[in-house]
Amino acid sequence: MPKSRVEAFSDGVFAVAITLLVLDLHPPSTHGSLLAALADGWPEFAAFALSFAVIGIIWVNHHAVFHRIARVDRTLLFLNLGLLLSVVLIPFVTALFALYIAHTGDQADLAGALYNADFLLVAIFFTAINVRVDTEARLRREHVPPTSPAQRLRFAAGTFVYAACIPLSYVNPVLALILDAAVAVFYIGDQLGSRTAADD
Repeated sequence: MPKSRVEAFSDGVFAVAITLLVLDLHPPSTHGSLLAALADGWPEFAAFALSFAVIGIIWVNHHAVFHRIARVDRTLLFLNLGLLLSVVLIPFVTALFALYIAHTGDQADLAGALYNADFLLVAIFFTAINVRVDTEARLRREHVPPTSPAQRLRFAAGTFVYAACIPLSYVNPVLALILDAAVAVFYIGDQLGSRTAADD
């Protein structure tokens, strides 16, 4: 199957997921200060902003990975579907986390754990896709070498942080959210060294 079909389908899923995020943003209902009401809703806005950034960064890095690919096989198709499944869950876990994080100790821990569990799924499937491309030369574009061990480790770094943030959410869900934001900033950089990824 040509990779163009996979990329087009994936782009559509990313677009839907990133749009669904905003549907959970609602104007505050208040008879007092609107500014104070907006300030009270910071968890909702923080979770939205982070998840919007995460989905956008996933889309950019998905393009970087698929830039290395000439063709896809059945295994890669299912790994990509797993990635897309975890992406479309982001709006749900974001809404859940935003709802409970304002009430630390009142199930915010479980909501934070679920939020990071979904991010962990994203990282696992993304890493699996990259490993598949590295180990199957027939899938890669001509003259595209496999990534180095250091590149693979950098690309998979989020897996370890998200895994650590699951138990951390039971201790301090706000700190877990801050670490999630740090991971997003880390992945703004091109961890695969795909300097020509923007050429397509």
